[in-house]
Amino acid sequence: MKIAFFDRDGNIIEDYPDHEWNGIENPIFIEGSINTLKEVIKKGYKIIIVTNQYIINEGYITIEQYHHINNQMINELKAQEIELLDIFYCPHGKDEGCTCIKPKTGMIMEAISTYPEIKLEECFMVGDSIVDVELAINMGIKGFGVGIGSNYKQRNIYQLNTIKDLLTYI
Repeated sequence: MKIAFFDRDGNIIEDYPDHEWNGIENPIFIEGSINTLKEVIKKGYKIIIVTNQYIINEGYITIEQYHHINNQMINELKAQEIELLDIFYCPHGKDEGCTCIKPKTGMIMEAISTYPEIKLEECFMVGDSIVDVELAINMGIKGFGVGIGSNYKQRNIYQLNTIKDLLTYI
């Protein structure tokens, strides 16, 4: 199974400074993200979101607030006929030493454990943070960095200006 791993905040929905998340009631979709997800699915990929949510354990939002935003996002994606295979999130604070916070590989390893039919060599990771690109490097898969600059000149790492640019590569 081919998987497109996407970071959530800053790629699919808008991201905010940590202290502002407590006041966010509804997700706002990034321009082009819905169409990009549809096209990725048309190309034979299933979508799994892998998202750091350290703002939960660091006290910026509650787990209920996280699920509230996530459920609204999922419902809107379903209304747009986009089915996510799964979502894996890391609620741990940056200093908790967990194995799931990106760029550590825990969330993708959990996805592989849950879905053993994943063919890692056919997967890619998309994110707007250096940790997303580093996760791709750590997993040995193709990575796409949205607006993160050109610090990574490694094979299989590509720079995108916007999420819409992904479609020229897949």
